[in-house]
Amino acid sequence: MRYIVTIFSMIIFAVVLAVLFLYAQVRFDANKIIDYKPKITTQIYDRNGELMANLFEEEHRLYVPYDEIPARVIEALVATEDTSFFEHGGINIEAIFRAIIKDIQAMKLVEGASTITQQLIKNTVLTRQKTLSRKINEAVLAYTVEAELSKEEILERYFNHVYFGHGYYGIKTAALGYFKKPLDRLTLKEIAMLVGLPKAPSSYDPTRHMDLSLGRANQVLNRMHSIGWISEGEYTKAMMEHPVVYDETLTRNRAPYVVDEVIKTLLPEYEDIKRGGYQIYTSVDLKLQQLAQESLKVGYEGMISRAGKKTDTSELNGAIVVVENNSGNILALVGGLDYAKSSFNRATQSKRQPGSSFKPFLYQKALDWGYSPLSEIPDISRTYVNSETDETWTPRNYENNFEGLITLKEALVHSRNLATINLLSLLGLDSVYKEFVKDGFKNLSMDLSIALGTFGISPLEFSSFYSMFPNYGVKVEPLLVKKVVNRYGEERVYESKNTEITSPKQSFLMLDMLKEVVNRGTGRNAQVAGIEIAGKTGTTNNNVDAWFCGFSPDIEVLTWYGNDNNTPMQRSETGGRAAAPAFKHFMSKYLELHPETTRKFSMPEGVSARKIDGVMEYFTDVSPLPKSSNKELKEEGGLIF
Repeated sequence: MRYIVTIFSMIIFAVVLAVLFLYAQVRFDANKIIDYKPKITTQIYDRNGELMANLFEEEHRLYVPYDEIPARVIEALVATEDTSFFEHGGINIEAIFRAIIKDIQAMKLVEGASTITQQLIKNTVLTRQKTLSRKINEAVLAYTVEAELSKEEILERYFNHVYFGHGYYGIKTAALGYFKKPLDRLTLKEIAMLVGLPKAPSSYDPTRHMDLSLGRANQVLNRMHSIGWISEGEYTKAMMEHPVVYDETLTRNRAPYVVDEVIKTLLPEYEDIKRGGYQIYTSVDLKLQQLAQESLKVGYEGMISRAGKKTDTSELNGAIVVVENNSGNILALVGGLDYAKSSFNRATQSKRQPGSSFKPFLYQKALDWGYSPLSEIPDISRTYVNSETDETWTPRNYENNFEGLITLKEALVHSRNLATINLLSLLGLDSVYKEFVKDGFKNLSMDLSIALGTFGISPLEFSSFYSMFPNYGVKVEPLLVKKVVNRYGEERVYESKNTEITSPKQSFLMLDMLKEVVNRGTGRNAQVAGIEIAGKTGTTNNNVDAWFCGFSPDIEVLTWYGNDNNTPMQRSETGGRAAAPAFKHFMSKYLELHPETTRKFSMPEGVSARKIDGVMEYFTDVSPLPKSSNKELKEEGGLIF
């Protein structure tokens, strides 16, 4: 008797464990549906609200709340898949018996009787295998889910979770993907096509099997018509329709270099950026992004044509950055000629020497410390000896000549290396170095070579420093991401940071000098009719890097070319010849797109002007004209404005 009790107790214990295990499993699976938190695609937009890219992990899904699903979509699904959906409790008993009879007749499982709730369960937590154990689990789960969720909540989960073919998860994703339409703009035929897809997503994918997709859609329409849910006229019109279907990539990535930079910028703050369903609004203008890409190729093609067939140009590449002056908004960012061939972003990741394009920052210090654009500096050769290594350095001008004494303006306009190095020596290396570091420059070498831009910096970072010239002394940090909205509608807004480097009046003196660089100096190839342009060319030793950093009153455009392996380009490829044409092409087309853009720079308070030798010269109380200029002016009877 004792053994019987023991065995009976063990059986009861085993049954209890089995029931507890089954309940735990059912509860675990049910919670995945009840507490539904799917991976949702993040979307990136340009400044005009145009979609730039979709970011997702594994499943591309755009979520739609129930109240944004049109009634016609719900009617089509219920009519086709589960007419009594709003009456049953998760299981359709009548349909089950009907299916059992057919299964018995066929001597195998040939027909199911799944409700919409059961279909949701199959797609979410169970397999599609037709086994008795799976059907039992499915039934238990269906009752559990129906007990805790409303019919509307079940439909919302179904429409957002189910696969609609072509990599589209959820009906909103499919509507935008196949038809480029939001749900509320779909025609009845388009709705029928979408509702028919989940039964066999691959077979009914309209981008691959349009005939099968239309046939399945017609079945849906027939069902809606037969039960009186659409009129004869609606049915006839829908049957005749042949919708236009688009075969798009899932990512829809129209600016890959920008998208990569957005991810890199936000990833530390948003670890779930590819699954969190964020709406990211950027400062980029997709039209200008395309124009920047075209402009970069213009400069590149010019270099290729000059190189000839004997020169290896396989490593040649470039970058272009376009920034709005006053806001710092990045309007375009192109990190290479072809993203498909190289995803390396040269606009943000490469550290290239700016060469002579760095000179304006040194000349600005001279102006701020009392020099005038007409102050004279020696343009003569010197040999410098390193006291520690005894190594010598004998810099030279690009033209291999000397001018003797030359004004600051002429030295900058013609990019005279020797005059620039001598200016740094006159100002004091230690003092200038400390000022550059305070302004934010990094990785500077503590020697006179910094006058020639012998340090590494990315084009995007360099654009921030260059912004001080068109912004009258205020450095504006470039801004790529304007706003991030999470899946709950909560917003985070981002703003650019400003730093005052010098006063407007002192900055204007440099601006005028940079205008002259374009008007008659090394930047002549950047001239654009009908608008004032200022900027500076940059060419490093052995023509390894070629820059043009230019700006109009409204926007700044930096272009760079060089070999990815840091080998020299052709001797003829200078900043003025290689990079300036790309700037010119962009700015010329920009004027066509934005004829309202500001055409002339304004002169701030505190700047005075005099005509000397027929040329208008500017000065301030900090940077007065040299006495020799005042004497010449008096002799010529010049006027003071």
